[in-house]
Amino acid sequence: MMSQAMRERVPYDVVNDIFGLLPVKSLTRFRSVSKTCNSIISDPTFISTHFNLNLTKSLTSTNTHSGYLLYTPTVTVTVTEDHSSSTSKQLCTVVCNDPTLPPVSKFEIPSIFDEFSIVGFCNSVFCLARYDQDLNHIIYLWNPSIRKFKKLRSTLFLYSNVSVVFGFAFDSKNNDFKVLRLVTFRERKPQAEAEIYTLSTDSWRKVILTMESLRGYEPNFGSIVSIVPRSVFCNGALHFIANTCVHHFILSFDVHDETFHEMKMPLPQNYSLSFQLAVFKGLLAIIYFFHGLCHFWVMEEYGVVGSWTRKFLIPMDSPHDFYCCTDNGELIFKSANGLVSINPPRSRSILAIEDANWVGFSANSMESLVLLDQGTLRRIVGVETWKPPVRPNPNQASSHFPPPSHPLSNNVLGSHDAST
Repeated sequence: MMSQAMRERVPYDVVNDIFGLLPVKSLTRFRSVSKTCNSIISDPTFISTHFNLNLTKSLTSTNTHSGYLLYTPTVTVTVTEDHSSSTSKQLCTVVCNDPTLPPVSKFEIPSIFDEFSIVGFCNSVFCLARYDQDLNHIIYLWNPSIRKFKKLRSTLFLYSNVSVVFGFAFDSKNNDFKVLRLVTFRERKPQAEAEIYTLSTDSWRKVILTMESLRGYEPNFGSIVSIVPRSVFCNGALHFIANTCVHHFILSFDVHDETFHEMKMPLPQNYSLSFQLAVFKGLLAIIYFFHGLCHFWVMEEYGVVGSWTRKFLIPMDSPHDFYCCTDNGELIFKSANGLVSINPPRSRSILAIEDANWVGFSANSMESLVLLDQGTLRRIVGVETWKPPVRPNPNQASSHFPPPSHPLSNNVLGSHDAST
């Protein structure tokens, strides 16, 4: 335990510097050594400093491997001594370029997230949400390395024609995490909405999305009626496939200045194909399947429509679920035989992962103390106990969010065990 005599011998700033070099696992243990240690490690300034040090270290790492695959295997069933069974979900991380996929970490996913999907992750923090009508306004930020979470609450709509998608990203210019929730209405009224959450201010703001706001004039394409659920982060922006009744395009959201833009796709509008976005060696890419081939296009110069180039044509017997690209250009698909890694145009291999519900790629295995001052996974309030804000009239869209005292301010609650 850090005694008074020790504190007098070791200057506070020196202790701070030493703690800043320690891994997250050690710091979480040291919090219980003394009140002084806990005070230092839990301080928001220290958490930010430690995060920046780890982020810089991860960006300048000289590791020879080409990144990490993160995945959630199918549910594991465990039979106990009394012959009862229980299920558990796990988040696994493995080294990417080794055929044996050596494990790096494995975290149990708390049961409260059973009905939630991972919608994004970056720099050790995961964003989870639901797409169903009744609970798509509830979002969680989760840091598995310290077993901490934050529960966010966005607008609840009470009518049935609502569809939502989510995005999650780190704003490197402002050193901040942001959540994007896009809401569309299948009846085209009211207009599509964007709700933007910023972690540092613990607040939401709303933007009405129209084609006029994206282009500066009304192109007579109608309202945005649907947005494809999966987003990708490239060049400081989140990207989605969006549709009006007669127009298909890429909707981008700059996480720094929080502006939306339209980007044209590489194909003409007279198609009815299912597109997926990707990031290929740092470039925005788009994938679709047609006539037994996987068509892979890359935007060689970001934002320049004329730079779209068809990079690969990959023979495939049937459409596969595409997950992600690795930094060295391998494409990860899900097939009937499990996960497949394809290194275009020819090389392909079956990965040593039998089945997975979700797969992602990360260039680093960074851990952090982000969310350390939030609720713990052992003390949370169940989803069903919260009374959310509602939008009673679909034709009356409010122009601002309630003040911080309203439940939308996302104050973290804690009173019940997660297992209840």
